[in-house]
Amino acid sequence: MFALYYDAATRQVSALNGSGRAPSALSLDRLKKEGLDELPPFHPYTVTVPGACAGWCDLVERHGTLPLTRVLAPAIRLAEEGFPVAPVTSHFWQRGAERQLKSAPNGHELTIEGRGPNPGEVFRNPGLARTFRAVAEGGKKAYYEGEIGEAIAQVLTETGGCLSLNDLAAHTSTWDTPISTTYRGVRVWECPPNGQGLAALIALNILEGFDLSALDPLSPERWHLLIESLRLAFADTRWYVADPRYPGVRSLEISESVYQALLSKDYAAERRKQINPDRATLDFKRGAPVASSDTVYFCVVDAQGNACSFINSNYMGFGTGIVPKGWGFTLQNRGHNFSLDPAHPNALAPGKRPYHTIIPGLLTREDGRLLGPFGVMGGFMQPQGHVQVVSALLDDGLDPQSALDRPRFCIESGEADGWVGLEEGLPDSTLKTLSELGHPVRHVTGWERALFGRGQVILRDNESGVLTGGSDPRADGCAMSLA
Repeated sequence: MFALYYDAATRQVSALNGSGRAPSALSLDRLKKEGLDELPPFHPYTVTVPGACAGWCDLVERHGTLPLTRVLAPAIRLAEEGFPVAPVTSHFWQRGAERQLKSAPNGHELTIEGRGPNPGEVFRNPGLARTFRAVAEGGKKAYYEGEIGEAIAQVLTETGGCLSLNDLAAHTSTWDTPISTTYRGVRVWECPPNGQGLAALIALNILEGFDLSALDPLSPERWHLLIESLRLAFADTRWYVADPRYPGVRSLEISESVYQALLSKDYAAERRKQINPDRATLDFKRGAPVASSDTVYFCVVDAQGNACSFINSNYMGFGTGIVPKGWGFTLQNRGHNFSLDPAHPNALAPGKRPYHTIIPGLLTREDGRLLGPFGVMGGFMQPQGHVQVVSALLDDGLDPQSALDRPRFCIESGEADGWVGLEEGLPDSTLKTLSELGHPVRHVTGWERALFGRGQVILRDNESGVLTGGSDPRADGCAMSLA
């Protein structure tokens, strides 16, 4: 999990990195000896230390006003008494039951007789209630050093993994300095690497040099510039996003000064020159700046103007699908995003954090006052969703719901040369012209629209304190007010 927190009293933004690290016994040499030249997505080796629980506890400890017993009480009640499953959730739960849970150890705990729940069907999870009760009463130590940790280590050992109780006990979250840039006079905040928020900021810097408001929002001319800016951003971040705290990574051009250079307006101006307005470029290379991203997202703003942009995820729906027996949750497979190239900054190594796709976002005004938190879920779609939603808010002045309703594109797999999925609702002429410009495109409809993520936005009027919220129509979320 990752979070950005805005403190209204100080107008300061802080970033919490709650992602976990690779097991201390897992290395490239170990994979080589076992004949693994790639990691299957649901392999126990893809399980990094589960960091979400510690992240929740650390966030509440620093910025919360309620004890964990109060915070987790509603979740415990829902797990024990059950809840009716919403339609979109039901669809992807059933797919996950077939893909991971039916064959994973103890995966049946998250099914109803081996299948995912139907729309409106009540699902109960006594194991998860048990987990939350333990954490509510004993804090993160109950998770990482108690019975839950023992169950995690045991099920992974039984399935051929190597994450140990020592790995769990050694886990810590980190409070980081967030990264940011300005776009149309608004400061856009992201968590620093090992998350991919850097990609959104690089793309926004490039786009700032174009007058997007003068172009029709759904025109091929505008979408071409958006797509090319994100291709350039991915060309950089697929190399530069790694764990900057890990020993040895700094020798591979990864440092705070390099991230500052990547976010400079001068660097963006140089990268912008590579965009051909009349042709797609599918072979962008990473730049060389000189130093001188299954997911749940929510955002909340309180009456004082404090705000939290929060995200956590299993990845690929149910992660590995592996469930510590009796505890009602699956173990994620975020380690699948490590590179197995030993020369890559994001190469797998013991105790290292992988490239993470999940990223919360936040906007502040020039004077430091809050504009609002926002986020878009969905793997490598996330920085692309951030860019498209921010552009809709700031270039076109849309309200949160209208910004989220607008059709989207997705450069698939987050690679600079990837195919571009185009959402239904886009004019046929735009799809045709983008193809003629050289973009490999495909039309995406129906359930596959999950490709374009699911977002939430809250904007705050600092004079009146009025909040305006929006929730993505591609999911089961909602915007709500609590008096």
